[in-house]
Amino acid sequence: MAVARERALEFAERLHSIGLVSVTRFFGGAGLVKDGCQFAFVIEGSLYFRVDDLSRPDFEALGAAPFTYASRTKTVKVASYYELPDLIADDNEALVRWAIRAVHASAVSKPKSARARPLQTTKRSP
Repeated sequence: MAVARERALEFAERLHSIGLVSVTRFFGGAGLVKDGCQFAFVIEGSLYFRVDDLSRPDFEALGAAPFTYASRTKTVKVASYYELPDLIADDNEALVRWAIRAVHASAVSKPKSARARPLQTTKRSP
């Protein structure tokens, strides 16, 4: 966890041009959060970015793979996060461009339950 946090802090610092990026705990790694949306995480030294239908083909074209983990019975593929290739992670300008896309993908994919709901009122008897 400490190694993942250090690496996530390094990425957050390199992404200062997009605004404040916070580092949070995320399972066995560290999440990167901007404006309340987690757009990336670091686990076992790898950086994964949030993808959407527009950005996923670009990751696949570079040979990137989705995040996977082993459960008791099978390997689970998380198709909403892809590993960022080193050629992008090592280039500050490219890292920023791809991070902006990941922030957007994260922001538009918020589950409905996380969106603001109207207040419910109850009637009081006189």
